Amino acid sequence: MGNKIVINGANGYVASHFISELLGYDYEVVGLVRANNENDPVERMQQTLSEIGHNNKNCLKNLEVFNYSLLDKDFGMKVDNLKQVFDRKVDFFHFAASLKYSERDKEKICKTNITGVENSIKTFQKYAKPGSRFFYVSTAYSCGKISTVFEEKFYDNAAISEFRNYYEKSKREAENVVKKHIYENSLNAYVIRLSQVVGDSESGVVKTDYGIFDFAKRVYYFATKYPGKTIRVPVNPDATQNLIPIDNVVEYFMKLVNLQQLPVVIHFVSKYSIKNECIKKAICDILPVNLVQDISIEKEDLNELERMVLAGMAFTIEYANTNLQFETTTLDEIIAPNRKEITEHSVSKMIEWFLSDISKK
Repeated sequence: MGNKIVINGANGYVASHFISELLGYDYEVVGLVRANNENDPVERMQQTLSEIGHNNKNCLKNLEVFNYSLLDKDFGMKVDNLKQVFDRKVDFFHFAASLKYSERDKEKICKTNITGVENSIKTFQKYAKPGSRFFYVSTAYSCGKISTVFEEKFYDNAAISEFRNYYEKSKREAENVVKKHIYENSLNAYVIRLSQVVGDSESGVVKTDYGIFDFAKRVYYFATKYPGKTIRVPVNPDATQNLIPIDNVVEYFMKLVNLQQLPVVIHFVSKYSIKNECIKKAICDILPVNLVQDISIEKEDLNELERMVLAGMAFTIEYANTNLQFETTTLDEIIAPNRKEITEHSVSKMIEWFLSDISKK
């Protein structure tokens, strides 16, 4: 058995699926979860695991959950609890992040996504045993508005004009916080960049409503209220989305904890992207709507219904006209040389499941 696995932001989408898989293989797992007004951390973690279909209660004996505060010294935890968490070598995964993106939220974004990483590293370095590893879970979209292949290396910080939003900028800067500690303080750390994580490639089950599913959800509500309408969106049908199924992501993370020799920066992305046209077709095959993707259409030319749809796409629309390319050397050679790629069929299956689930609710 490998190191103990410690995960902050443990009740998030990817983190919770990762934990479910770890528990299925009898790993000892510590989940750091922030309490909220309704539930304590244990209840939040158990609820999330239940929602994603983890029903094996016997596995929970290997899971400890602690309340923590990302920005507080020592996570706001008691020293005895921290010594318990770090009682032997650990693989520490920093998943915690703010998914906000707008300028009005930039202070909160920076605190969570940059200062939070700095604080995690300080806590890790203070309590972790020698040989422990720190994994920072970033995003492949820290690439910003790059026009060349985004390589598995560090990139310098840049002005907001080089990014689509403050989320991307904050993740780039957080990566460089990790880089600084690697080179100045000998931090044993790695950066994992994820592209857009979607549902399960086999079952089609989707437990996230970000990205293409947020768009599908908004079209669903308007299509059911105004069936048969044509809705135009300023999207290039030939632009692409880099989608990676959650089951692939979990498989890759499981490989990480069992490998000792790794490059410092690793991309968890798909090798082949899916065209917007395919996503549109999948939605239109299910819903009573005629979606038209037209990159040349101006906002002032949209009708009232189309403007309402567009208003709800403030984040999604920023990624609707991209053709990003990511280096996949580590996946090709080390993590998953024979990996399955997402297909138009699997995307269609996910959208069908997602929309069906909305209609049931």
